[in-house]
Amino acid sequence: MSDHDDVWVVVPVYNEDKVIAEVVENTRKTFPNIVCVDDGSADRSAEEIARTGAHLVRHPVNLGQGAALQTGLSYALGRPGAKYFITFDADGQHRVEDALAMIAEVKSGSCDVALGSRFLNKAVTVPWIKRVVLRTVVALSPKARKLQLTDAHNGLRVFSRPVVERLRISMNGMAHASEIVSFLSVANVRVKEVPVTILYTEYSMSKGQSLVNGVNILFDLSVKQRGN
Repeated sequence: MSDHDDVWVVVPVYNEDKVIAEVVENTRKTFPNIVCVDDGSADRSAEEIARTGAHLVRHPVNLGQGAALQTGLSYALGRPGAKYFITFDADGQHRVEDALAMIAEVKSGSCDVALGSRFLNKAVTVPWIKRVVLRTVVALSPKARKLQLTDAHNGLRVFSRPVVERLRISMNGMAHASEIVSFLSVANVRVKEVPVTILYTEYSMSKGQSLVNGVNILFDLSVKQRGN
């Protein structure tokens, strides 16, 4: 029996066999309910997940992180007793203690959604190129500015169940983060940023976003918005 039996952690996974087992096993010490969505990995990610005790859902082909998150959230919504949902990256960048602080905010009723921000800590360790990308995304996003966000592309998030029941992620690539912010800006829900620390390891940095990808995210979202 855990204090967090009503919490589900959703982890999108794509070719993370080097680290995924360690990430899941460490997270399960605090949050027993984890669903990993193997998004068409070509490596041994699925086999590594299977030995951790986490729930495993597989996409037969790679559909993108947005699709993996939607699959995981839909799966978790169907689990008995699920009330809170954490999105958690697979590459070891996130800290369980930060997720705990965010869950505490949502469970206390101070907000419906807690978003991690790497720019609220006094000791910001974000590499300068990523800082440029992330600041640019926020500056060019009216939705992020409306919510007064400092970090619109942090993968560590906590949602209450009513929010997840309304959330529909349709952007399959990395633009899903901007799509989530856009949804929150019009959903009439209480959003709060919580300081988090990102662990920039050599491994995680090798899988990070470039400045070009940041521009592509804005382009993808602008195309979607024009299509609505």
